Amino acid sequence: MEIFHPKKDIPFMSYGKLTTFISMVTFVLAVFFLVTRGLHFGVDFTGGTVLEVQYAKAPNLNVIREDVQKLGYSEVAVQTFGTSKDVMIRLPLSKSANAAKQSEQVISLLKVKDQSATLKRVEFVGPQVGQELVSSGLIAIGLVCAGIIAYLAMRFEWKFAVSAIIANMHDVIIILGCFAFFQWEFNLTVLAAVLAVLGYSVNESVVVFDRIRENFRKARNKSVTEIIDNAITSTMSRTIMTHLSTQLMVTSMLFLGGEVLHNFALALTIGILFGIYSSVLVASPLLLMFGVKREDFVKPKKTEVEHATP
Repeated sequence: MEIFHPKKDIPFMSYGKLTTFISMVTFVLAVFFLVTRGLHFGVDFTGGTVLEVQYAKAPNLNVIREDVQKLGYSEVAVQTFGTSKDVMIRLPLSKSANAAKQSEQVISLLKVKDQSATLKRVEFVGPQVGQELVSSGLIAIGLVCAGIIAYLAMRFEWKFAVSAIIANMHDVIIILGCFAFFQWEFNLTVLAAVLAVLGYSVNESVVVFDRIRENFRKARNKSVTEIIDNAITSTMSRTIMTHLSTQLMVTSMLFLGGEVLHNFALALTIGILFGIYSSVLVASPLLLMFGVKREDFVKPKKTEVEHATP
């Protein structure tokens, strides 16, 4: 199925210098915001107190969040888990109160609005645990990148592996840069979204790379630029349908999924938009820069080699 079929190949590579410049500027800005502003880590990473509260009927999470914030907590995460009657409340670290005192304050406040509120569990997450989560998250990203490089190097060759991983890291750094600039909360769900974007973005690059390799084997009289332009143009219809259908699902989470899924969907949205851009206008120009050629895939026949030898 194709929603459009261009009669001529779109000259994407003729814009290579411009798109590379835009990517470099965007990348540098993202790094700048990460260094100067840093990420606004949530309770998952900074540590805090986690409370599980059960209600007789499904409560209004926004009301609970506003009530708890009246106790002086600027960052409160409130979400349901299991059923709509079970609520998880995450409070940041407090210098003036321990976990027991925090839980007493919160449950007393909640019982004023709803007597059925029952405290089921209190758990303290120390700063050390948060640091371990940061380390584990960075290790997870590193392992995913190493796996992608190894897979692409075996499936294609090193030029494709390096191009794809640079394009993928371009997407990840821009997502993190956006979160640093707007100081959106970076929690475990956002980390999950970043890892998902890594896999999602590389899938798009593999589709384009597959078509480039196929074109190298079929078209003997075309230049490298023409082969890459044809590969991108011929996969554009699939690219648009895939990303559009994915974004429809992500958009529903963004606007209807509540606060719990909002930042997760936000990170995915940024990743999808830049994933399209990077797979077409970052990874492919990098292939040209690394000097990909037909001989990388099609080895010359022995007779051709013998004739070419003086």
